[in-house]
Parts: sequence; C-alpha cells; structure tokens
Amino acid sequence: MKTVALALVPAGALLLLAAHFYRAGLWPLALVALLLIVLLLVPRAWAARTAQVALLAGSLEWLRTLAAFVGERVAAGQPYLRLLAILLAMALFTAGAALVFRAYPMRVRYGLGGRF
Repeated sequence: MKTVALALVPAGALLLLAAHFYRAGLWPLALVALLLIVLLLVPRAWAARTAQVALLAGSLEWLRTLAAFVGERVAAGQPYLRLLAILLAMALFTAGAALVFRAYPMRVRYGLGGRF
C-alpha cells in the first residue's frame, strides 16, 4: 500500500508534464509522458531508471519553460513573480518525484540496489 502511495508522486509529475506538452501542442511528447505512467507498473529496475531519467529531463523542461516565459514577461514589463514561483515549484516537484525511487518500498518493488 505504501508503494502505491509513493508511486502516485512520479505518476502525478508525469501527468502534469503530459498536460504541459499537450498544451504546447507537443502531443507526441504528451503521449510519451502518459506511457511512462504505464511504465511505472513494470516492477523492474530499468523501468524505474527510465522513469527517473524522464522525470529529471521533465524538470529541465520546466526550467526551460520558466526561463522562456519569465524572459517574455520581463521584456514586456508584465508581472512575473507568480509565474516564476509556479514553474519553479513544478521543476522542484518533478525532480523530487525522481527521488521517490530511493524510498525503501520502491527499491524493493523495482529491485533497485545501491544508493542511487
């Protein structure tokens, strides 16, 4: 039961990433993000590592989006602090979701050894 609750964190981060890609018109990337949620059902180390890499890449995408949107807002003289806070929170949440796989129940489920 604890594993299911922990798995909801990366699943939620991937779902939000899929919505971000869909909103940007990048539906193939949105589909990949959704398929990664299904991949979380596979109890193998490679599946967990794939999800971790995708989540870290997703975090970088949030930071890229932050830089682009905040830059546009600053150039236009519009308020940008709320946008900065939201996108920074998304980047941190997505990166943090990759760390969920370090929890003991997740390491056992996915057969992850070592410290990473």
